[in-house]
Amino acid sequence: MNTPLNRDAWLATLRQRVAEISPAEAFAQQAQGALLIDVREDNERAAGLPAGALGLSRGFLELRIEDNEPNRDRPILALCASGRRSLLAAEALQRMGYRHVVSVAGGYERWKSEGLPITSGSLDADAAERYARQLRLPQVGEAGQLKLSQAKVVLLGAGGLGAPAALYLAAAGVGQLTLIDDDRVERSNLHRQVIHADARVGMAKTESARMTLAALNPRIEVELRNERLRADNVERLLSGNDLVIDGADNFPARYLLAAATRRLTMPMVYGAVERFTGQVSVFDPRRADSPCYRCLFPEPPAAEDAPNCSEAGVLGVLPGIVGLLQATEALKLILGIGEPLVGRLLSFDTLGMHFRETRLPRDPACPGCSSHAVFNGYEDIARLCAAAG
Repeated sequence: MNTPLNRDAWLATLRQRVAEISPAEAFAQQAQGALLIDVREDNERAAGLPAGALGLSRGFLELRIEDNEPNRDRPILALCASGRRSLLAAEALQRMGYRHVVSVAGGYERWKSEGLPITSGSLDADAAERYARQLRLPQVGEAGQLKLSQAKVVLLGAGGLGAPAALYLAAAGVGQLTLIDDDRVERSNLHRQVIHADARVGMAKTESARMTLAALNPRIEVELRNERLRADNVERLLSGNDLVIDGADNFPARYLLAAATRRLTMPMVYGAVERFTGQVSVFDPRRADSPCYRCLFPEPPAAEDAPNCSEAGVLGVLPGIVGLLQATEALKLILGIGEPLVGRLLSFDTLGMHFRETRLPRDPACPGCSSHAVFNGYEDIARLCAAAG
């Protein structure tokens, strides 16, 4: 039986193994380079945590500590709500070979009562629960989730590529999604544009998508732009966003998008599908080594050489795969993790399930981004595409 007497004996035994220091002493050691770890649960830390502390729930401490601090000689200060769980956490770290671990007596409650600096929690209880599995990734955590909540992503098209991309960006907690599309839902869309529903046939795609996204994650904002991308509105529609997901189904829109993202210094996550094949890449004008869309396609092809889905057909799951890859690249760009598909073109064939990566360096003769490229306005680009069509 777990009686008060047994608990007191257990705590006394732990205190023989683990040294305790006051919050004031912990604060001083933290200033000298010690790592302060708040081992409370995500929902507890949502209300606030000691300034500069690493939030790492007790249940995942052993799994994640090495990703955050591989140096076993660095002093570590464990803190919980009242000072009990931190004793357990400190003992666990000692068993893992961390040599200088102590527990903060009185925990966060004493830290706060003594007037030591705290940071307001970036996540409320709903967010802590909603994004719990994502928060456990060391590459995301609370800081990464805050980045996602502050991000603004514009999606050109609420169709085959935009539908899956929007769903997963919304689910991940991207704070604002702007949908640009002037089309309406048709029954022939539904086998691949899974953000829509049969009952919404005839509805504006942007509104249909907004309804689905709001039901999935009411925390995010969804802005609607029921317009077709044109030379006279492209910069207005894209400005103020962090990156764009290219879900265009025609070359004029894609060339306008490519030019505007370069001028606005905005990453463009490119995706394309045809029948059973797909392509994905990232064009990031913030990087000097990044190619642009016109390094891949210097001039628009003739219409008969590049049929759209309504003309050539497409396997319904294919846009889903491409859209999810685009969403993945967008999340990596927002979080600043991994290796984006900059300078690389990922192509795949679903019939054989073969993926192939091709190097895509900057073209020194590119009409879009080379040193001698001349921008004569968006109307000039629109005329170029019209001539190709």
